[in-house]
Amino acid sequence: MQAVTKPSKQRKMLYQAPDHIRHKLFAAPLSPELKGTHGVRNLPARRGDTVRVMRGDHKGFEGKITRIDKGKFRVYVEGLTREKVDGTTVFVPVHPSKVMITSLNLDDKWRKKILERKKEARRVIEEKAVVEKPVEEKVVKAKVPAPAAEKALEEKPKRRRRRVAKRPAAKKAKEEAKETEEAKKPKAKRARAKRKSVKKTEGGA
Repeated sequence: MQAVTKPSKQRKMLYQAPDHIRHKLFAAPLSPELKGTHGVRNLPARRGDTVRVMRGDHKGFEGKITRIDKGKFRVYVEGLTREKVDGTTVFVPVHPSKVMITSLNLDDKWRKKILERKKEARRVIEEKAVVEKPVEEKVVKAKVPAPAAEKALEEKPKRRRRRVAKRPAAKKAKEEAKETEEAKKPKAKRARAKRKSVKKTEGGA
């Protein structure tokens, strides 16, 4: 299947995506400490996870996820609010790609199984990479010429290059001046040959 490159089609696929694909689009990177313990790079953000905002105006803010909006692909962090013109405070929506998970909510047994499965798969891949040795590159040796051929190359006399005799500067300048004078002279017009008129005889003969 060919990848869709048209922006309008990409947006359509994004906003019409089913729930099982939307869940994957909420993936956020794990902190270095969590990567070391669980052996997983990223995981979909969930309610109850502690996250740190990595980009934007609220960079460095850390708090728990209180709500997830699957329709707009946004997460809401506890304490991350702004004041409206009328004085009311509202939560600031953040895209999951802009946060880093610092603490995981492992109340769900299914999430624990997912982490175990991912860790095992990563371990198998690493072991496979160690077992497989890199393919040795074949070194192509240059052909060594035979002694007779070497001797023939040495005995062959070098061909001298023919030097083109340079014209003296004065003569060259004289010729150039002559050429320019000839170019300036108006060309003589050739006389046009007169057409011979044929006399018509009486009676059309």
